[in-house]
Amino acid sequence: MYAVIKTGGKQYKVSKDDIISVEKLSEDTGKKIKLNEVLIISDKGKPIVGDPLIKGASVEAEIMDHFRAAKITVFKKKRRHNYRRKKGHKQNITNLKILSINASQGKTKASDTEEKKTTTKKAAPKKAAPKKAAPKKAAPKKVATKSKKTEDKPKKSDKKAKSEPKKTNKGSKE
Repeated sequence: MYAVIKTGGKQYKVSKDDIISVEKLSEDTGKKIKLNEVLIISDKGKPIVGDPLIKGASVEAEIMDHFRAAKITVFKKKRRHNYRRKKGHKQNITNLKILSINASQGKTKASDTEEKKTTTKKAAPKKAAPKKAAPKKAAPKKVATKSKKTEDKPKKSDKKAKSEPKKTNKGSKE
């Protein structure tokens, strides 16, 4: 039997007596906690999938210890700008030992869905005919008119001929 739980923004596949490392939890060492965010429970090859969570299902765990993970280096650089920043980070971690997986209402939910399927096949209620809506009035059609821009403007066919450059007496020896 296994379950998929969600804690600290991540999902973990767990079974009984597993030890997992999760984001830091605020409880003390040795305390038993109950994780209620169960997404999937599988028992004997028949998974029960939540929507998104399984109602009433929970996982009991014991807090083994709190510690900090290995240090990682965060290095930022922008080339050709003499910009370099170096930082380190250690994440706070909690070790959990999974004690049991409880799917008390999860199993009844699966049987409820089977009952719903059988009842829907037996009696299907008839739907009333929808009311007819009044016909909508059509918008008046717009009459296309010729644009005045092309008609009113006279055509400029008499382009100025390129004149020769002006002649000056500068630099001439006359």
